[in-house]
Amino acid sequence: MHLFVYGTLCHRPLFDVVAGPADGLSPTVQPARLAGHAVDQVAGSALPMIIERHDAVAQGNLWSGLSAAQRARLDLYEVAFGYDLRVVTVLSASGEQVQAEAYFPPEDHRPAGKVWSLAEWERSQARAAILTAQEMDNHAPPLTGPELFRQWKMMQGRAEAKVRAGQGAAAASLRYDAYPQDFDVSLRAPLSGDFFKLAQVTIQHRTFAGQNSGPLPREVLVGCDAALVLPYDTVRDRVLLVEQFRTGPAVRHDSNPWSLEPVAGIVDPGESPEEAALRETGEEAGLSLTGLEKMFSIYPSPGSSTDHFHCFAGFADLDSLETGFGGLEHEAEDLRLHVLSLDDALALLDTGEINAGPLVAMLLWLARKRASGWQ
Repeated sequence: MHLFVYGTLCHRPLFDVVAGPADGLSPTVQPARLAGHAVDQVAGSALPMIIERHDAVAQGNLWSGLSAAQRARLDLYEVAFGYDLRVVTVLSASGEQVQAEAYFPPEDHRPAGKVWSLAEWERSQARAAILTAQEMDNHAPPLTGPELFRQWKMMQGRAEAKVRAGQGAAAASLRYDAYPQDFDVSLRAPLSGDFFKLAQVTIQHRTFAGQNSGPLPREVLVGCDAALVLPYDTVRDRVLLVEQFRTGPAVRHDSNPWSLEPVAGIVDPGESPEEAALRETGEEAGLSLTGLEKMFSIYPSPGSSTDHFHCFAGFADLDSLETGFGGLEHEAEDLRLHVLSLDDALALLDTGEINAGPLVAMLLWLARKRASGWQ
Protein backbone atom coordinates (compact mmCIF):
# COMPACT_ATOMS: atom_id res chain seq x y z
CA MET A 1 0.00 0.00 0.00
CA HIS A 2 1.21 3.52 -0.84
CA LEU A 3 1.87 5.92 2.05
CA PHE A 4 0.84 9.60 2.07
CA VAL A 5 2.84 11.69 4.54
CA TYR A 6 2.35 15.32 5.48
CA GLY A 7 3.83 17.76 7.97
CA THR A 8 7.24 17.02 9.47
CA LEU A 9 7.75 13.83 7.43
CA CYS A 10 7.80 15.99 4.29
CA HIS A 11 11.22 17.17 5.54
CA ARG A 12 13.38 14.69 3.67
CA PRO A 13 16.32 14.54 6.13
CA LEU A 14 13.92 13.64 8.96
CA PHE A 15 12.04 11.11 6.83
CA ASP A 16 15.30 9.37 5.90
CA VAL A 17 16.38 9.04 9.54
CA VAL A 18 12.99 7.77 10.69
CA ALA A 19 12.41 5.35 7.79
CA GLY A 20 15.96 4.07 7.64
CA PRO A 21 17.52 2.11 4.75
CA ALA A 22 15.36 0.58 2.02
CA ASP A 23 16.86 -2.94 2.27
CA GLY A 24 17.83 -3.06 -1.40
CA LEU A 25 14.54 -1.66 -2.68
CA SER A 26 14.13 1.63 -4.55
CA PRO A 27 11.17 3.53 -3.08
CA THR A 28 9.81 6.45 -5.07
CA VAL A 29 8.28 9.69 -3.86
CA GLN A 30 6.25 12.42 -5.52
CA PRO A 31 4.19 15.39 -4.33
CA ALA A 32 0.52 14.64 -3.72
CA ARG A 33 -2.61 16.36 -2.45
CA LEU A 34 -5.46 15.20 -0.25
CA ALA A 35 -8.64 17.13 -0.96
CA GLY A 36 -11.08 17.96 1.81
CA HIS A 37 -8.32 18.06 4.43
CA ALA A 38 -5.98 20.65 5.95
CA VAL A 39 -2.71 20.48 7.89
CA ASP A 40 -3.15 22.59 11.02
CA GLN A 41 -0.89 23.18 13.99
CA VAL A 42 -1.70 21.17 17.11
CA ALA A 43 -2.89 23.35 19.98
CA GLY A 44 -0.06 23.93 22.47
CA SER A 45 2.53 22.37 20.15
CA ALA A 46 4.67 23.13 17.13
CA LEU A 47 3.58 19.85 15.50
CA PRO A 48 1.11 19.36 12.64
CA MET A 49 -2.14 17.43 12.46
CA ILE A 50 -4.36 16.59 9.52
CA ILE A 51 -8.06 17.37 9.85
CA GLU A 52 -11.07 17.16 7.58
CA ARG A 53 -11.99 20.53 6.05
CA HIS A 54 -14.18 20.51 2.96
CA ASP A 55 -12.73 23.66 1.38
CA ALA A 56 -9.05 22.82 1.90
CA VAL A 57 -6.34 20.69 0.30
CA ALA A 58 -3.55 19.05 2.32
CA GLN A 59 -0.16 19.01 0.64
CA GLY A 60 2.17 16.08 1.20
CA ASN A 61 4.34 13.36 -0.34
CA LEU A 62 3.23 10.03 -1.77
CA TRP A 63 5.66 7.18 -1.15
CA SER A 64 5.61 3.91 -3.08
CA GLY A 65 7.73 0.79 -2.66
CA LEU A 66 8.82 1.29 0.95
CA SER A 67 10.25 -1.84 2.55
CA ALA A 68 8.47 -3.67 5.36
CA ALA A 69 11.21 -2.54 7.76
CA GLN A 70 10.75 1.08 6.73
CA ARG A 71 7.00 0.88 7.24
CA ALA A 72 7.53 -0.67 10.67
CA ARG A 73 9.87 2.17 11.68
CA LEU A 74 7.46 4.81 10.41
CA ASP A 75 4.58 3.10 12.23
CA LEU A 76 6.58 3.11 15.46
CA TYR A 77 7.33 6.82 15.06
CA GLU A 78 3.64 7.69 14.62
CA VAL A 79 1.53 4.96 16.25
CA ALA A 80 3.48 5.18 19.53
CA PHE A 81 1.88 8.60 19.99
CA GLY A 82 -1.67 7.54 19.22
CA TYR A 83 -1.76 8.18 15.46
CA ASP A 84 -3.61 5.58 13.39
CA LEU A 85 -3.57 4.64 9.73
CA ARG A 86 -6.54 5.37 7.48
CA VAL A 87 -6.98 4.74 3.78
CA VAL A 88 -7.43 7.93 1.75
CA THR A 89 -7.52 8.82 -1.94
CA VAL A 90 -4.88 11.34 -2.97
CA LEU A 91 -4.12 13.07 -6.25
CA SER A 92 -0.54 12.44 -7.34
CA ALA A 93 1.66 14.93 -9.15
CA SER A 94 1.00 13.01 -12.38
CA GLY A 95 -2.74 13.60 -11.97
CA GLU A 96 -3.57 10.03 -10.94
CA GLN A 97 -5.95 9.23 -8.10
CA VAL A 98 -4.17 6.81 -5.77
CA GLN A 99 -5.35 4.98 -2.66
CA ALA A 100 -2.83 5.35 0.15
CA GLU A 101 -2.56 5.09 3.90
CA ALA A 102 -2.05 8.22 6.03
CA TYR A 103 -1.43 8.82 9.73
CA PHE A 104 -4.34 10.57 11.47
CA PRO A 105 -3.97 12.16 14.92
CA PRO A 106 -5.53 10.86 18.15
CA GLU A 107 -8.92 12.24 19.17
CA ASP A 108 -7.53 14.36 22.01
CA HIS A 109 -5.50 16.48 19.57
CA ARG A 110 -7.10 19.85 18.90
CA PRO A 111 -6.16 22.28 16.13
CA ALA A 112 -4.73 25.62 17.16
CA GLY A 113 -6.68 27.44 14.46
CA LYS A 114 -3.46 28.11 12.58
CA VAL A 115 -2.24 26.55 9.34
CA TRP A 116 0.94 24.60 10.02
CA SER A 117 4.01 25.87 8.14
CA LEU A 118 6.72 23.45 7.04
CA ALA A 119 9.12 26.34 6.36
CA GLU A 120 8.61 27.79 9.84
CA TRP A 121 9.06 24.38 11.46
CA GLU A 122 12.23 23.74 9.46
CA ARG A 123 13.73 27.02 10.69
CA SER A 124 13.01 26.43 14.35
CA GLN A 125 12.47 22.71 14.99
CA ALA A 126 13.92 20.50 12.26
CA ARG A 127 17.43 20.10 13.66
CA ALA A 128 16.17 18.99 17.08
CA ALA A 129 13.63 16.64 15.46
CA ILE A 130 16.37 14.93 13.44
CA LEU A 131 18.58 14.55 16.52
CA THR A 132 15.65 13.05 18.45
CA ALA A 133 15.00 10.56 15.66
CA GLN A 134 18.69 9.68 15.56
CA GLU A 135 18.61 8.84 19.27
CA MET A 136 15.54 6.68 18.63
CA ASP A 137 17.57 4.89 15.95
CA ASN A 138 20.56 4.30 18.25
CA HIS A 139 18.92 1.59 20.35
CA ALA A 140 19.39 -2.14 19.90
CA PRO A 141 16.99 -3.84 20.15
CA PRO A 142 14.70 -1.05 18.87
CA LEU A 143 12.52 0.73 21.38
CA THR A 144 8.95 -0.53 21.62
CA GLY A 145 6.04 1.88 21.20
CA PRO A 146 5.41 2.23 24.96
CA GLU A 147 9.14 2.70 25.64
CA LEU A 148 9.42 5.35 22.95
CA PHE A 149 6.37 7.19 24.26
CA ARG A 150 7.71 7.14 27.82
CA GLN A 151 11.21 8.31 26.86
CA TRP A 152 10.28 10.81 24.16
CA LYS A 153 10.28 13.94 26.33
CA MET A 154 13.79 13.27 27.60
CA MET A 155 14.96 12.46 24.08
CA GLN A 156 13.59 15.78 22.84
CA GLY A 157 15.24 17.57 25.75
CA ARG A 158 18.62 16.06 24.91
CA ALA A 159 18.20 16.98 21.25
CA GLU A 160 17.34 20.59 22.07
CA ALA A 161 20.34 20.73 24.42
CA LYS A 162 22.59 19.72 21.50
CA VAL A 163 21.09 22.44 19.31
CA ARG A 164 21.51 24.98 22.12
CA ALA A 165 25.14 23.92 22.64
CA GLY A 166 26.01 24.65 19.03
CA GLN A 167 24.55 28.15 18.96
CA GLY A 168 26.72 31.22 19.34
CA ALA A 169 30.46 31.63 19.65
CA ALA A 170 32.27 29.88 22.52
CA ALA A 171 34.68 32.08 24.47
CA ALA A 172 38.31 31.12 23.94
CA SER A 173 40.63 33.83 25.29
CA LEU A 174 42.76 31.30 27.20
CA ARG A 175 41.70 27.85 26.07
CA TYR A 176 42.20 26.45 22.56
CA ASP A 177 39.91 28.01 19.93
CA ALA A 178 38.40 24.85 18.44
CA TYR A 179 37.32 24.12 14.86
CA PRO A 180 34.83 21.36 13.89
CA GLN A 181 37.60 19.31 12.24
CA ASP A 182 39.59 19.26 15.49
CA PHE A 183 37.59 16.41 17.06
CA ASP A 184 35.29 13.51 16.19
CA VAL A 185 32.89 11.49 18.33
CA SER A 186 31.22 8.28 17.16
CA LEU A 187 29.06 5.70 18.92
CA ARG A 188 30.64 2.27 19.25
CA ALA A 189 27.64 0.58 20.89
CA PRO A 190 23.88 1.20 21.19
CA LEU A 191 22.68 3.57 23.90
CA SER A 192 21.49 2.07 27.17
CA GLY A 193 19.35 3.37 30.01
CA ASP A 194 15.70 4.29 30.51
CA PHE A 195 15.96 7.93 31.69
CA PHE A 196 19.49 9.18 31.20
CA LYS A 197 21.61 7.30 28.66
CA LEU A 198 25.04 5.72 28.80
CA ALA A 199 26.90 6.29 25.54
CA GLN A 200 29.97 4.20 24.67
CA VAL A 201 31.88 6.33 22.20
CA THR A 202 35.16 6.51 20.33
CA ILE A 203 36.77 9.94 20.25
CA GLN A 204 39.64 11.47 18.33
CA HIS A 205 40.93 14.98 18.90
CA ARG A 206 43.74 17.35 18.04
CA THR A 207 46.50 17.28 20.63
CA PHE A 208 48.30 20.37 21.87
CA ALA A 209 51.29 19.20 19.84
CA GLY A 210 49.16 19.41 16.69
CA GLN A 211 48.86 15.64 16.23
CA ASN A 212 45.84 13.33 16.26
CA SER A 213 45.12 11.57 19.53
CA GLY A 214 44.10 8.40 17.71
CA PRO A 215 40.90 6.50 18.59
CA LEU A 216 40.16 6.56 22.32
CA PRO A 217 37.31 4.55 23.92
CA ARG A 218 35.21 6.54 26.38
CA GLU A 219 31.87 6.30 28.21
CA VAL A 220 29.63 9.32 28.81
CA LEU A 221 26.41 9.77 30.78
CA VAL A 222 24.04 11.61 28.43
CA GLY A 223 21.77 13.86 30.46
CA CYS A 224 19.83 17.03 29.76
CA ASP A 225 20.26 20.75 30.26
CA ALA A 226 18.99 21.94 33.63
CA ALA A 227 18.06 25.30 35.12
CA LEU A 228 19.35 26.06 38.63
CA VAL A 229 18.11 28.94 40.77
CA LEU A 230 19.48 30.28 44.06
CA PRO A 231 16.63 32.34 45.58
CA TYR A 232 18.05 35.43 47.29
CA ASP A 233 16.46 38.21 49.33
CA THR A 234 18.57 41.32 48.73
CA VAL A 235 16.88 43.23 51.59
CA ARG A 236 17.46 40.59 54.27
CA ASP A 237 20.58 38.99 52.72
CA ARG A 238 19.03 35.53 52.90
CA VAL A 239 19.08 32.54 50.59
CA LEU A 240 16.83 29.52 50.18
CA LEU A 241 18.38 26.05 49.96
CA VAL A 242 16.71 22.78 48.99
CA GLU A 243 17.46 19.54 50.84
CA GLN A 244 16.74 16.14 49.32
CA PHE A 245 17.99 12.56 49.14
CA ARG A 246 20.40 11.98 46.27
CA THR A 247 21.20 8.67 44.55
CA GLY A 248 24.77 9.55 43.54
CA PRO A 249 26.14 9.92 47.07
CA ALA A 250 24.14 6.86 48.19
CA VAL A 251 25.63 4.66 45.45
CA ARG A 252 29.07 6.00 46.41
CA HIS A 253 28.35 4.79 49.97
CA ASP A 254 28.35 8.32 51.42
CA SER A 255 27.36 8.17 55.09
CA ASN A 256 24.87 11.02 54.50
CA PRO A 257 23.25 11.05 51.03
CA TRP A 258 20.94 14.00 51.81
CA SER A 259 22.20 17.01 49.86
CA LEU A 260 21.78 20.80 50.12
CA GLU A 261 21.27 22.31 46.68
CA PRO A 262 19.72 25.20 44.77
CA VAL A 263 16.31 24.91 43.16
CA ALA A 264 16.89 22.81 40.05
CA GLY A 265 15.09 21.06 37.23
CA ILE A 266 15.41 19.84 33.67
CA VAL A 267 14.76 22.30 30.85
CA ASP A 268 11.69 20.81 29.15
CA PRO A 269 11.36 20.59 25.35
CA GLY A 270 10.23 23.89 23.87
CA GLU A 271 11.25 25.75 27.02
CA SER A 272 14.06 28.27 27.51
CA PRO A 273 16.40 27.95 30.52
CA GLU A 274 14.84 31.16 31.94
CA GLU A 275 11.34 29.73 31.63
CA ALA A 276 12.46 26.51 33.30
CA ALA A 277 14.05 28.51 36.14
CA LEU A 278 10.81 30.35 36.87
CA ARG A 279 8.72 27.18 36.64
CA GLU A 280 10.98 25.13 38.89
CA THR A 281 11.13 27.88 41.54
CA GLY A 282 7.34 27.81 41.74
CA GLU A 283 7.13 24.00 41.79
CA GLU A 284 9.91 23.30 44.30
CA ALA A 285 9.73 26.32 46.59
CA GLY A 286 6.33 27.90 45.93
CA LEU A 287 8.04 31.22 45.18
CA SER A 288 7.16 33.92 42.70
CA LEU A 289 10.41 35.67 41.82
CA THR A 290 10.64 39.44 41.44
CA GLY A 291 13.68 39.11 39.17
CA LEU A 292 16.09 36.67 37.58
CA GLU A 293 19.78 37.23 36.78
CA LYS A 294 21.99 34.84 34.85
CA MET A 295 25.06 33.78 36.81
CA PHE A 296 26.84 31.39 34.43
CA SER A 297 26.44 28.12 32.55
CA ILE A 298 28.64 25.19 33.53
CA TYR A 299 29.49 21.55 32.90
CA PRO A 300 29.62 20.09 36.43
CA SER A 301 31.51 16.97 35.32
CA PRO A 302 32.81 17.44 31.76
CA GLY A 303 34.95 14.31 31.80
CA SER A 304 32.04 11.92 32.20
CA SER A 305 28.71 13.67 31.59
CA THR A 306 26.93 15.91 29.09
CA ASP A 307 25.02 17.63 31.93
CA HIS A 308 24.93 21.39 31.43
CA PHE A 309 23.58 23.74 34.08
CA HIS A 310 22.15 27.21 33.46
CA CYS A 311 22.54 28.96 36.82
CA PHE A 312 20.51 31.96 37.97
CA ALA A 313 20.09 34.23 40.98
CA GLY A 314 16.39 34.48 41.70
CA PHE A 315 15.30 37.55 43.63
CA ALA A 316 12.46 36.96 46.11
CA ASP A 317 10.95 38.00 49.44
CA LEU A 318 12.13 35.40 51.97
CA ASP A 319 10.76 37.11 55.07
CA SER A 320 8.07 34.64 56.13
CA LEU A 321 9.78 31.32 55.34
CA GLU A 322 12.24 29.61 57.68
CA THR A 323 11.96 25.85 57.09
CA GLY A 324 9.26 24.22 55.01
CA PHE A 325 8.59 21.53 52.46
CA GLY A 326 8.19 21.62 48.71
CA GLY A 327 8.20 19.70 45.45
CA LEU A 328 5.61 17.89 43.36
CA GLU A 329 4.15 14.68 44.77
CA HIS A 330 3.49 13.16 41.33
CA GLU A 331 7.22 13.51 40.57
CA ALA A 332 8.12 11.81 43.88
CA GLU A 333 9.88 14.96 45.07
CA ASP A 334 10.52 14.94 48.83
CA LEU A 335 12.07 18.34 49.52
CA ARG A 336 12.85 20.32 52.67
CA LEU A 337 13.41 24.07 52.27
CA HIS A 338 15.80 26.09 54.41
CA VAL A 339 16.06 29.89 54.55
CA LEU A 340 19.25 31.23 56.14
CA SER A 341 21.60 34.17 55.87
CA LEU A 342 24.10 34.18 53.04
CA ASP A 343 26.93 34.22 55.61
CA ASP A 344 25.51 31.14 57.35
CA ALA A 345 25.26 29.37 54.00
CA LEU A 346 28.87 30.28 53.16
CA ALA A 347 29.97 28.87 56.53
CA LEU A 348 28.53 25.50 55.47
CA LEU A 349 31.11 25.43 52.67
CA ASP A 350 33.87 25.39 55.27
CA THR A 351 32.32 22.51 57.23
CA GLY A 352 31.65 20.47 54.09
CA GLU A 353 27.92 20.26 54.77
CA ILE A 354 27.35 21.92 51.41
CA ASN A 355 29.14 19.62 48.98
CA ALA A 356 27.12 19.95 45.76
CA GLY A 357 29.45 21.68 43.30
CA PRO A 358 26.89 23.90 41.56
CA LEU A 359 25.65 25.32 44.88
CA VAL A 360 29.22 26.01 45.98
CA ALA A 361 29.84 28.00 42.78
CA MET A 362 26.52 29.86 43.02
CA LEU A 363 27.07 30.90 46.64
CA LEU A 364 30.56 32.18 45.83
CA TRP A 365 29.16 34.11 42.84
CA LEU A 366 26.53 35.65 45.12
CA ALA A 367 29.13 36.58 47.74
CA ARG A 368 31.31 38.23 45.08
CA LYS A 369 28.39 40.21 43.70
CA ARG A 370 27.38 41.32 47.20
CA ALA A 371 30.92 42.43 47.95
CA SER A 372 31.03 44.50 44.76
CA GLY A 373 27.70 46.16 45.49
CA TRP A 374 26.13 44.31 42.52
CA GLN A 375 28.40 46.01 40.02
